[in-house]
Amino acid sequence: MVKYSRQRECILKNLQGRRDHPTADMVYESVRMEQPNISLGTVYRNLALLAENGQILKISTGTGPDHFDGYTSPHVHFVCRHCGKVIDMEEIPAINLIDKTPAHFDGVIEGYELQIVGKCGACLSIISQSLITQ
Repeated sequence: MVKYSRQRECILKNLQGRRDHPTADMVYESVRMEQPNISLGTVYRNLALLAENGQILKISTGTGPDHFDGYTSPHVHFVCRHCGKVIDMEEIPAINLIDKTPAHFDGVIEGYELQIVGKCGACLSIISQSLITQ
């Protein structure tokens, strides 16, 4: 069992109160408002522990830093390959892939993460503007 930590609780509450999928640095800047003496290393360690315990989601985008999500119910994420932004796609229902696993699978599936990748609207606008000015 993990010992209670006021700093960890503050990090968890911070993540549960936002929907912007912050990086560890963004969480650090935000949590410092309540915990001015917290270190960046403490934030990183606690984010890793919270993710390992399933209290938050760690979202690896393939490029750039990991993002974190305090909303742990099954849902789909969109990851912009241009800017790295992570967006909840609430209008797309998260399907239960675990129930659809073939019976002949030799192992136990404990969960899954579904990401849709592409370019967000803001990046598309920037890209199209740069093409027009060329």
